Amino acid sequence: MMRRLRLTTPAGDRVTGRLVTPAAAGPLGIVLAHGAGAGQDHPWMTAMRDALAAGGVTVLTFNYPYTEAGRKAPDRLERLLATHLAAAERIRVYVDGLVLAGKSMGGRIGSHLAAGGTVTVAGLVYFGYPLVPLGRGQPRDTEHLDRIAAPQLFCAGTRDRLSPLELVRPLVARLPQASLVVVEGGDHSFHVPQGVGRSQQEVLVELAAQTVAWIGGLGR
Repeated sequence: MMRRLRLTTPAGDRVTGRLVTPAAAGPLGIVLAHGAGAGQDHPWMTAMRDALAAGGVTVLTFNYPYTEAGRKAPDRLERLLATHLAAAERIRVYVDGLVLAGKSMGGRIGSHLAAGGTVTVAGLVYFGYPLVPLGRGQPRDTEHLDRIAAPQLFCAGTRDRLSPLELVRPLVARLPQASLVVVEGGDHSFHVPQGVGRSQQEVLVELAAQTVAWIGGLGR
């Protein structure tokens, strides 16, 4: 079942959310945040949301204020964090525990929220953590990830220039509770070459299944 929600931040920003609650949902829910270039209704987001929900997980997507207003440039970090927190607090009405997940920028903002200690999470999932900003060669600082006590799952494609494996692998090795899923041939959105024999939709369904299985192991 899907329901449309309105989320309001302390600063007065109002954005829309989409909550999907499977019939036999487990105790943990996912806040799935969108990337910098597209909102919650982008086909990538809806495909991942529906695949996660099909695995029995309650999922909440939402728009950041700039996306809600139809702007292209992302908001400042503080505003993104406030909206992300509003989504995290809202889903807790429906679930017992929380996993923060996101595509690219959405995963990065979730990691800053978890590292700040304002919300307790059972785990974090990054679908293409943007280690290297678009158009730049210098990797982002990731020291805040060391302050996250919860397990972290990184999903990266072998052709992802923003999340290159030569940087992701040592990062995952550095973090005590981090795991890595590698998508052979995948780019930043997990498109794979035609010769691989899988469509992007099939890749996303597989990633969602791996994520659901990983979530099922949290706390054991």
